Amino acid sequence: MLLKKSSHLSCAGKIFFPQIYRSIHSTSSNNRRVVVTGLGVVSPIGSNAETSWKSIVDGRCGIRNLEESSYSNLPCRIAAQINKSELPIDTFFTKSELKTMAPATTLALLAADEAIKSSQIDTKNRETQLKTGVAIGMGMIDLVDVCETNKSLEKGYNRVSPFFVPRILPNMAAGQVSIKYGLQGPNHAVSTACATGVHAIGDSFRLIKYGDADVMVCGAAESCISPLAIAGFCRLRALSTTSNDKPQKASRPFDRNRDGFVMGEGAAILLLEELEHAKQRRASIYAEILGYGLSGDASHLTAPHEDGTGALLAMKRAILDAKLEVNDVQYINAHATSTPIGDAIETRAIKTLFQDHAKRLAVSSTKGAHGHLLGSAGNLEAIFTVLACKEGIFPPTINLDNVTDEMQLNFVANESQLWERNGRRVSLKNSFGFGGTNASICIAEYIDS
Repeated sequence: MLLKKSSHLSCAGKIFFPQIYRSIHSTSSNNRRVVVTGLGVVSPIGSNAETSWKSIVDGRCGIRNLEESSYSNLPCRIAAQINKSELPIDTFFTKSELKTMAPATTLALLAADEAIKSSQIDTKNRETQLKTGVAIGMGMIDLVDVCETNKSLEKGYNRVSPFFVPRILPNMAAGQVSIKYGLQGPNHAVSTACATGVHAIGDSFRLIKYGDADVMVCGAAESCISPLAIAGFCRLRALSTTSNDKPQKASRPFDRNRDGFVMGEGAAILLLEELEHAKQRRASIYAEILGYGLSGDASHLTAPHEDGTGALLAMKRAILDAKLEVNDVQYINAHATSTPIGDAIETRAIKTLFQDHAKRLAVSSTKGAHGHLLGSAGNLEAIFTVLACKEGIFPPTINLDNVTDEMQLNFVANESQLWERNGRRVSLKNSFGFGGTNASICIAEYIDS
C-alpha cells in the first residue's frame, strides 16, 4: 500500500518523479530533428548577433593594438578584444554577482540572455525548465585571476577569495546560466581547447536527438587575453608577430604570408530545439543541425596530422551522421586560424575528402575579422554559418591577397558572395584543438518537410 500511495518511489525503492521522466523521454528517438531558434553573441566585432553578422558580411575587423605597458616587451602586441563599454555589465549584474564570476562567465550570461530572448522561449514555464538543458564550455581559465590570487596568498590565507575556485572552474558558465533561468535539463560543460564550442553544440544536438532534452542552451565563452597568455602562445610560436604595426592585417587565413593567429575573446550561444517542440510554440527557425562528427589525430600535442586525417574523419563522420553525400555540401566554414601549418593541412583534408567537388565548394574563415577566440571560436563561427545558410551569403575571408598554388579553392576572398540557389543550402563547420581533438557539425537551411 505504501508504494501505491507514494508516486515518488520506483519499484526498486529509488526516488524519482515519473511525470518528469515521461515529459522528457516519452518521445525519445534518434529521428528527432534539431533546429536553431535563438542566437546570442558578444564578440570583438559586435555586442550582439545582428551587429556581429553585419560586420562579418561587410568585411570589418576587430583586431587592435594592446596598449598596456605589460605587453610592450612581448613579440605579439595585438588582440581582438570586446568593447566593454557596449556591454550592460553594471545593469545586468550586481557587484556581489560579479565577485563570483570569471569574465568569461559574464560574457556567456550576456550572450545566453540574447539567445533566449531571440528565441522567445518562456524559461519561467515549469515544463520548459524541466526539458531545457545547458552545455557551455570554456577553453582556458582566467590566468590573471590565478596569478593575482597567488599574490594574495603570499599576504595571508585569509586574502584568498572564497569564490576563487568557482571562478576558475570551466563548467561555471553552464552552471550560472542553469541557475539564472532555472533550467533543469542536462547541465554539461566542454573543455576541448579550440574545439570546445563545436563540441558543445554537437553534444547538445545529440542530447536533443536522443531525447535527453527538448531544448539546449549551448556554446562557449572565452576571456583570457593577458600578458601571460600572450607570452605562452608566443613561446609556442603560434601567434602572429609581424603585424604589430598593422593589427587589422595580422590575421590572414589561407594567405601566403600568414604567420600565426591573433587571440580573441567573447561568447556565442545558440538555442537548439527539437523541431516539433519549436513548431508547437511557433518559434522562428534559423537553421537545422543535421549531423555531428568527431575524431582524434592521435599524433601530436599541438600540430594536426600532416595528411589531414583527423579533419577529414570529423567532416566525413558529420556528413554520414547527416545521412548526406559529400556532394551535398556547398559551404565549409573552416577552422583556419592563420597558422602556416594548420591552414594548409585543413585545405589538404578538404581536397582529399571532396575530390572534384572541392572546386565547387565555398570555403571561408571569418577569423581574419575577429581573431581566434580559442574555446569560443567554433560556436561564434557556427552562428555565422547558421546565418549564411539562412541569408544565402558566404561570409568572406578578409586579408586574403595571395594564395599558393596547392591551396587554390574558392576561399571567398575579401568580399562576401551570394550563395546561389542549388538545392538545399548545406554547410560544415570545422573546429580543431590542441591534443588532436577535432569536431565538425553539419548545418543546413531549414526546410519544413
